[in-house]
Amino acid sequence: MFTVLWDNDGVLVDTEERYFQATKTVLDTVDIEVTLEQFKEISLRQGQSVLTLAVERGIRTEKIAELREERNRLYAKLIGEQSCVIDGVEETLQSLHGKVGMGVVTSSRRDHFEMAHAKSGLLAYFDFVLTVEDYPRTKPHPDPYLAALGRFDLRREKCVVIEDSQRGLASAAAAELECLIVRSKLSEDGDFSRAAKVLDDISCVPDEVLKRASRA
Repeated sequence: MFTVLWDNDGVLVDTEERYFQATKTVLDTVDIEVTLEQFKEISLRQGQSVLTLAVERGIRTEKIAELREERNRLYAKLIGEQSCVIDGVEETLQSLHGKVGMGVVTSSRRDHFEMAHAKSGLLAYFDFVLTVEDYPRTKPHPDPYLAALGRFDLRREKCVVIEDSQRGLASAAAAELECLIVRSKLSEDGDFSRAAKVLDDISCVPDEVLKRASRA
């Protein structure tokens, strides 16, 4: 069966701004000001932790661990306060359900993923979910998608990836998978030259997927 491999943050759920907010809050406590542009460059393009700014400032390892723990606590609170589901996502998944296989391949921690989807109603549409605990290196490395291919015996020519970020596209490309980019608020100015196609809205995904499925 043809399979769609979905990214999570910025594609299914609107969590990236909440993550930025939590990161900015904890860095403010050590007098490090982080801008949205810095967050986009470090996190969404390079796939690095914005807490590296604290490392560069010479803040001790123990304090950085405290900052990370507090950032994760704040982020969990933010994503648990209200639904994060992006408009049009459920309708898109409904239109593809039963016609293609679908799985989630995310760089999120398992607990954060589960919090974001506690009330989303989306998980019933997916055959599997891989989180950061399921592979050795996160995006932009190919490991997340290679794990999906290997664990679920998927063939590259019968898969397509749905991503929103530059680091996600890099991960898919490194795994030699075709990737469709759905623009999000934080990633719209990324370099997506390696994408098979850049879509302005998630509602465009079903037509692109079903065209590819019919040819596979």
